[in-house]
Amino acid sequence: MRSSYVAVLDIRSSDITAVVGDRGVNSTFIIKSKYTAKYDGYAEGDLLDLDSFKNAVANVISRTLASNKGLKSIYIGVPGEFLRLINHDEILSFESVKRITPQDEKELRQMATPVPDDRWVEIRHGCLYYVLSDKRKVINPIGSTGDSLQGRFCFYMCSRAFIACVQEAFKPFPQLTDIRLIPSVHAEAMYLIEPEKRDEVAVLFDLGYISSSYSVICGNGLLYTSSFSVGIGHIAFFVSEALEIPFEVASTFITTVNLNARENYASEEECMYEGKLYQVSTTDICDKIRDGLDFICSSINECSDSFRGANISGKPINITGEGVKVIRGAADHIASRLEKGIEIVAPKVPYYDKPQYSSTFSLLNMALDDARAVKAK
Repeated sequence: MRSSYVAVLDIRSSDITAVVGDRGVNSTFIIKSKYTAKYDGYAEGDLLDLDSFKNAVANVISRTLASNKGLKSIYIGVPGEFLRLINHDEILSFESVKRITPQDEKELRQMATPVPDDRWVEIRHGCLYYVLSDKRKVINPIGSTGDSLQGRFCFYMCSRAFIACVQEAFKPFPQLTDIRLIPSVHAEAMYLIEPEKRDEVAVLFDLGYISSSYSVICGNGLLYTSSFSVGIGHIAFFVSEALEIPFEVASTFITTVNLNARENYASEEECMYEGKLYQVSTTDICDKIRDGLDFICSSINECSDSFRGANISGKPINITGEGVKVIRGAADHIASRLEKGIEIVAPKVPYYDKPQYSSTFSLLNMALDDARAVKAK
């Protein structure tokens, strides 16, 4: 296998995807293999069924190994439900004005590193920005001069319980000797949001199937992130319960209606399921979908209200995830309810330029960067 290829496992709340890829031209990717398997997902910080998770991992990994001989390492995306973000400011003072070195940067980070915890382990860190003694903010302080260096760091802590589940799922694959963890919310923020927007603070909302994540981004890290167990799947369940129809039928109906379409109170949606024809008023379906989206909007508002950092009231919400395109008009409804601008973001990759691929290609992008950095050492 080409040495520059990397393998990534993207764990979403309804499916798991394994992809092996490399850099292409013009910020694209070369995909060697890609496999996806459904499973029961996760909610409230726990996998809903460990066996379902293990079976899905075994499905995609065995197929990946079969088509990529010699693969020994893999990068695993850690969902927001299993992450804890710690932000910390620290300042390092010097005896006199000097040129800042990589060792100074390393010492400052070590000063800010959180104390080890029985429940959480650090899997990645970043610095949102550095502040020089003349109060200038910079992303890279190396080579600058001053008598002090201040940094705003973020540390991504992963649940040890989740790591144990991953280790259990990978027991059948001893050939994978190098398993590395990447926080998915961080990967998405760095890949989907342009540096210029991150410098000014940006908001990213990942609308998933069972779980969604809300993040405030600044510089090279996150100021805030929160995941909650509400997604597009809950809207299908709500429609199913409210209209007394099977979940599978409700899941079909939410994809056929258009919330932006002109109301026709006589129109109906039809679906054949297990030999029975279901006919439901389009208006009733749209009303219930709007109710479900309103609940998601209230969760977004709770996240926004709980953030105690920079002023984000006027910031548009960048929205991504597999739930974005399921319901036509969903983004417009969310924008109306929140009274905010909504920008749909997705990978700028041919054939994969859709929000449902955002986490996979964000992880692949970060894994390739990490692998290149390791080789450069």
